[in-house]
Formats: sequence, C-alpha cells, structure tokens
Amino acid sequence: MKTIFHKADERGHANHGWLNSYHSFSFAGFHDPNKIHFGALRVLNDDTVSGGMGFGTHPHDNMEIVSIPLSGDLEHKDSMGNTAVIRKGEVQIMSAGTGIYHSEKNKNHGEAVKFLQIWVFPKLRNIEPRYDQKEFSIEERKNKFQTVVSPLDSNDGGVGINQDAWFSLGNLETGVETSYEIKRQGNGVYAFVLEGEIEINGQKLGRRDALGVSETEAIQIKASSDAEVLLMDIPMSF
Repeated sequence: MKTIFHKADERGHANHGWLNSYHSFSFAGFHDPNKIHFGALRVLNDDTVSGGMGFGTHPHDNMEIVSIPLSGDLEHKDSMGNTAVIRKGEVQIMSAGTGIYHSEKNKNHGEAVKFLQIWVFPKLRNIEPRYDQKEFSIEERKNKFQTVVSPLDSNDGGVGINQDAWFSLGNLETGVETSYEIKRQGNGVYAFVLEGEIEINGQKLGRRDALGVSETEAIQIKASSDAEVLLMDIPMSF
C-alpha cells in the first residue's frame, strides 16, 4: 500500500477578488513538482465565486471536467448549446474531447457560489464532446457512499465519464466506520474531506485534507465527527 497525505493548508491559493481558489494540484500560478497529479486525477480546485461573477468563455480539449456544487447556483453555457444551472446535490460532467468552449458564472448576485472543479485525463482521446448533468438524493449518502460519477460503459448510476473512474460522496455521522473497495484493479483512491474529521487506515484527516491511497484493494474509514467526504477512484496508470 502506498499513501500520500495532502494537508489543506499546503494547497495552492489564488485570491483574485471575485474568485478565491485553492488548488490541490499544480494549476495556473501554483506549481509543486510533488503535486502534479494523482494517477489520472489532474486538477482539484476548491472555488468560491462572488455574486454575479464568473469565468468567461474559454476552451478545453481532451479532458474530463467534473463540477460539484457545494452551495449556491452555478450557471453554465457551452459551445454544444447547453445552458444549465447546477446546485448542491447535482453533478455535472463535460467530456471536452476534440474541443469545446464554455463559461461558468455565479447566477446569483447576493451570495457566493462554492464548487469543486475536477479534471481527469481521458481514457480515449479526441472523442466527440459530450455533456451530462444529474441530481442525486443527498439522503441516500447518509452513512454510506453514493456513486455520482462512473464509467460510460458501466451501470453504476453516476454521470458518465470517459475513464475507468468512480466518484462517490458520503455523509458520515460521528463514530461511523465503513470500508470502501477499489472498483478496478490498478486504481487508487483520492479521499478529500469536505467537512468534519475522519480517519483512513489510521491517518487522521480534517476539513479539506486529502489522502491518496494506491496498491490496495480497500480502505477503512472512521468518522471522528460528522463528516462529508468525496472519494475519487482513479486509474494510477493511463
């Protein structure tokens, strides 16, 4: 088993006024040679966007882009003709493939929108771009992990990703102990604590801490307090 611990206060940070962003991996002006990626997981940005502000139209290609709102309303437009608003409980994915343009903004002027934007290297390159969005019942992740992202060719109920990757969200009450089995041989899991405190295989993690675990078949998780956790089950070679 291999592990890598990423403390919350060691993430990259950029505050542009309208955008306050924390980077778990090297991104834009933040470069750490030890934090380029975790397997196929390339970007994990923890973003807060001020009321009415947002990212102007910009391009992507050959990247799987997952957005998970934490609070507020995030408005999306893209060159495929999609216009949508995503909120907590929903997950959005774009397979950029051969290339897309999109924009994101805070739909509301009176409150911030908080969301995670996650980039994953694709399994197949230069595919036709695609978009998906799905709402999930938050109640169905109480004291267990709910799959919200899963491979296109699976029947696991998540929004489809062009990669052998699974994302799961769990809301665990204090004292709950559970295990998570890696979905595919050769994958690792990157655990990101959204709220609260947990232990994974005895390693203590607090709010916004992360632990990458590879070369194992399962991890053991214990909630030291009420906690919200995102697990990203990712190919380590791709």
